[in-house]
Amino acid sequence: MSKNLNFITFGCKLNAFETQVMKEKAESHLLANHSFINTCAVTNEAVKQSRRAIRKEKKNNPANKIVVTGCAAELYPSEFIDMPEVDIVIGNDDKTKSSTFINLAQINGTDNEKIELTHEDPPFINNFDNRTRAFVQIQNGCDHRCTFCIIPYARGNSRSLDEGHIIKQVQKLIDKGYQEIILTGVDITSYGKDLNGTINLGILVKNIIKKTNNLKRLRISSIDSIEIDDDFLEVFSSEEVIMPHLHLSLQSGNDLILKRMLRRHQTSDAVKFCEKIRKIRPNSVFGADIIAGFPTETDDMHRSTMRHIDDCDITYLHVFPFSSKTGTPASKMPQVEKNIIQNRAKDLRTLGTQKMNLFLMKEIGKEKAILIEKKGFGRTEQYSKVIINEEGNPGEIIKKKIIGISKDQLIT
Repeated sequence: MSKNLNFITFGCKLNAFETQVMKEKAESHLLANHSFINTCAVTNEAVKQSRRAIRKEKKNNPANKIVVTGCAAELYPSEFIDMPEVDIVIGNDDKTKSSTFINLAQINGTDNEKIELTHEDPPFINNFDNRTRAFVQIQNGCDHRCTFCIIPYARGNSRSLDEGHIIKQVQKLIDKGYQEIILTGVDITSYGKDLNGTINLGILVKNIIKKTNNLKRLRISSIDSIEIDDDFLEVFSSEEVIMPHLHLSLQSGNDLILKRMLRRHQTSDAVKFCEKIRKIRPNSVFGADIIAGFPTETDDMHRSTMRHIDDCDITYLHVFPFSSKTGTPASKMPQVEKNIIQNRAKDLRTLGTQKMNLFLMKEIGKEKAILIEKKGFGRTEQYSKVIINEEGNPGEIIKKKIIGISKDQLIT
């Protein structure tokens, strides 16, 4: 980027949205010679990757100040402040504030420090660099305390953004030419619960569609199926602008493990939800997060999770080998051996590949609406990757017949 501003992002879609905010704030405040690393803490490996990125960035840009933020920085600030490469650590609540960037522009010293600032209204972004789909934050934080998860300690309890702010942000990005908007947050199915019960996710989605102009695609990021409201089911069934692809936070397919995780659903709830969605939108597909080797998980429990993936007919499987996070209840439970965790993760990924291939084979011969992301590549409404054998402009939606598959991609 100009003026030697670099941004490196790890983790979730919310982090990606916040990095875009940081880019625009840094440029508007004429910041120069800074590298921002937006970290993730969902697994221990994610924290390690963040540290490696910091060292690499300092080596590649030794004149830049290294600014570290994100969930890992929020949870372990002293560990990052103590790194010789790091100049400044910024908490999650402060990383998108204008006052942060005013302070950064004024800091001339080289002593490592942690910036803490005051309240500001939620930021807007004007575009989404190098992307044809744009993320829009609708909430932050989580009220639940799943026994494996450290994120609520990094993000706090759930806070919903104002509906008017969200609609204005969506329209702003539509006006910039974005064909697909993705609603994101930490726990988006909790949207509105802190707003006196006057709104929920379904009502928000209805109003986004009703109150914006020229919205072509609206995609919903990860959801907790047990918390989906009737308003959402109604709008999902009637509005084809909502993409028929939902990513579920399943985590396990065994009821005892779900109980030990402090999840809110049982396996039967997830199966019923998938059946209900397919009944109202038959072309819907599901992705899911699954943890392999949660503490106390037996071989039989692992096999029940494999069966559950079939029962829900999951197409896109995102597998996390269990990563013990110090301070969480799960870290104090009897642990599964690391090699067993890795083998179970391999089993799940193999099943995920099989499920994906079965779905892709069924797509051959169908005409699909494809959003071109870059030359020769796009995604369908169901989020399938597509190799496009003709010219097209990024951001354009085209309709093409699927003639084959190549690994995990469709071919037109």
